[in-house]
Amino acid sequence: MQAFEFANPTTVAEAVKALTEAQGSAVALAGGTDLLSLMKDGVETPRRVVNLKSIKELQGIAYDPKKGLRLGALVTLDELMQNDRVKQEYPSLVQAADGVRSPQIQSVGTVGGDLCQRPRCWYYRSGYGLLAMKDGKSMVTDGDNRYHAILGTNEQAYYVNPSSLAPALIALNAKARIVGPRGSREIAVAELFRVPASEDEKELTLASGEIITEVLTPPAAQVRNATYEVRHREALDWPLAAAAAALEMDGNTVKSARIVLGHVAPVPWVATVAGQTLAGKRVTENLAEEAGEVAVRDAKPLSRNAYKVRLARVAVKRAILRAAGMEV
Repeated sequence: MQAFEFANPTTVAEAVKALTEAQGSAVALAGGTDLLSLMKDGVETPRRVVNLKSIKELQGIAYDPKKGLRLGALVTLDELMQNDRVKQEYPSLVQAADGVRSPQIQSVGTVGGDLCQRPRCWYYRSGYGLLAMKDGKSMVTDGDNRYHAILGTNEQAYYVNPSSLAPALIALNAKARIVGPRGSREIAVAELFRVPASEDEKELTLASGEIITEVLTPPAAQVRNATYEVRHREALDWPLAAAAAALEMDGNTVKSARIVLGHVAPVPWVATVAGQTLAGKRVTENLAEEAGEVAVRDAKPLSRNAYKVRLARVAVKRAILRAAGMEV
């Protein structure tokens, strides 16, 4: 691992200053479950590491019936899973965090870190960049693409977004509060992610010196929500496909729905038409299956990952049925 400076700020302002002063060669450290691996592999080589764990402003879970849920960026997955209010009203978040499966990662991995983790693509992790280009040609299309994207690619970026929490947060219309050298701003969680058009762009929209300070999720008392993941094994493993469903109900009828897929596109994939398929109807197994079909209608699998189309379809169906209390 390359030598680096270590900064230990105790306020958000100090953290932003420490990140900004390094002029693009600093990274923020929260749980470190992803960053330390990247540094050991030489994929990340910062001159300065800015530790966020001493900043009390970034901690804590709070709930207000009118405002909703506030998650500090340093809230761990374990804290999220153990919170009674989250378990009651935001089961999709608990199910997503539980899907991580590793007690060690759950105990130190954070909400902010989960959203900001880098892609698990083995080309990227081997130092070939986000777009995995060599001699002007994608290594993914003609290479081992078993775990790559089937939706939302720009014919350059084929990695999949690795966040466990993002699909559920986006389905719940959550927002992220961001602080940086130019002040603070609030954006939809979905706007944290983008598909890079060149190797010079990152997949996250955070500017240099910016950090996520908290995630704000609206009240979900009338919104039935769930996450469903499909993976090789129940032990620690990255999902092959995932889906989160948030159903706003009017009695037994779906008033509106948001369906978001994970691990199938470079960004958490909002399946707008799939949500529209549910609106004004009662959830049945056939309707959930139809929504699953619609969600992957535009999928373009690569040479070795066509199986993910079926898995994504199943994940959508099961997430809808789980949210509606009809899990089979």
